[in-house]
Amino acid sequence: MLQTVTRRRTVPAVRSPAELTETFRRRGLRVTPQRQLLFRLLHGTEAHPSAEALFAVASEQMPGISLRTVYQTLSDLAALGEVQALELGTGASRFDPNVGDHHHLVCDRCGQVRDVQLDSVTGPTPVGELDGFLISRTQVVFRGICAVCLTEPPDPTNSPTVN
Repeated sequence: MLQTVTRRRTVPAVRSPAELTETFRRRGLRVTPQRQLLFRLLHGTEAHPSAEALFAVASEQMPGISLRTVYQTLSDLAALGEVQALELGTGASRFDPNVGDHHHLVCDRCGQVRDVQLDSVTGPTPVGELDGFLISRTQVVFRGICAVCLTEPPDPTNSPTVN
């Protein structure tokens, strides 16, 4: 039986922009105004943006920022353990500022991604070892239709294909 509880954060998921600036400097990574903007945009968000979505928001605030800078900054943040890179089948990699143990809800219609905390997962094999494979963590992705999309009629021009 699965029981889900939507995760309520009590602390910001990404460390503060000042802390990230200091971490980058200690690691010998460049700290530019563009990177500091990205730190601010990620701080305190529960969104799971793609690099392209983050670039679009950053471009409004800082015209001239490059998509490459966004990708490189997200890559550096992931390497430092400050964000998780996610492949959720939504068409683009998403970046999750919540690096704690949790799972995801993905809307098949609008692509929204939300964190979900599971109280327990029971199945045929407990987490630990499976056929000689040592399991270090488990991530579950629930797919379906979000509450907003359930209240709106489906767009016939953007219906999923059935295989």
